[in-house]
Amino acid sequence: MKQHLFLHQLFNQPHMVLPDMLHEAVAWAGTRMGVNLQQVNVSLPAMVWKENSGEIEAASPAERRQQAAQQTGVMVIPVSGILVPRANDVGLCANQTSYESIRAQLNAGLADPQIEHIILDLATPGGAVAGCFELAADIRAARDVKPITALVHYSAFSAGYALACACSDIVLSQTSAVGSIGVIMKHVDISKQLEADGVTVTTLYRGAHKNDMAMTEPLSDASRASIEQLLDLTYAQFCQIVSDYRGLDIESVQRTEAGVFYGQQAVNAGLADRVENQQQAVNRIAAEVAARRKPASPISRRANALAAAMQMSIHT
Repeated sequence: MKQHLFLHQLFNQPHMVLPDMLHEAVAWAGTRMGVNLQQVNVSLPAMVWKENSGEIEAASPAERRQQAAQQTGVMVIPVSGILVPRANDVGLCANQTSYESIRAQLNAGLADPQIEHIILDLATPGGAVAGCFELAADIRAARDVKPITALVHYSAFSAGYALACACSDIVLSQTSAVGSIGVIMKHVDISKQLEADGVTVTTLYRGAHKNDMAMTEPLSDASRASIEQLLDLTYAQFCQIVSDYRGLDIESVQRTEAGVFYGQQAVNAGLADRVENQQQAVNRIAAEVAARRKPASPISRRANALAAAMQMSIHT
């Protein structure tokens, strides 16, 4: 059943993702629609250990991040791989992050009085439209409560950029990139293959649009018109939030034509705020938080900055 859910999410749905990533996903799904999805082997990160009631047990990456965040006042939320709506959707490929999990971590950071600054550590080609704009709106509202920095490490494309532009500021290195402000969709037509195999599929339905985008027959004019309307709507919404959140006129956003922008080029286009090495950015933010807290020795401040920097290498 889960493989059918994956196919539903892959085909006939608008996506805000790099075209080559979507192409790879389609190729991976296989040439037949009776697709066998193979289990992807995932290497687990090395564990650190903690003592709990006299027993030694492994500390999870989330626990390590939380401990470092409480110590430094800086919380780093990893946003990597393909973006999907819900945690249950994670599993299609080795590296995914759900909007649901990002929101849960964001809410935890906002509620924790020890957390003074939140960082979204972005390394993503984008992903699903469903749930993206809603999470972006939540991030935009949250930045009025606590500063939220989008740290592009090394890509925030399409849906990833929709989340980044909602943050208080966007920082990227000279080799990092943002953009791909566009929408894409794939439709598969296997009717000729079925015909060659001597297979006839008869579909009975009620409601003029019930059979739109069926893969067993060519795309109809009515289905294509519906797709075009959906793409236009999603693209307009995407451009509008970038315009609103980044303070750009919408024509400037549309003129990017879904291009990608690196380093200073992104800053010049108004799509980012600062070019800075990722390590330096985390250290700077940690030092700023430490300076706002009660006076501390230079040694302890440096330790806090280093602890925050360590979070950059801790991912789920």
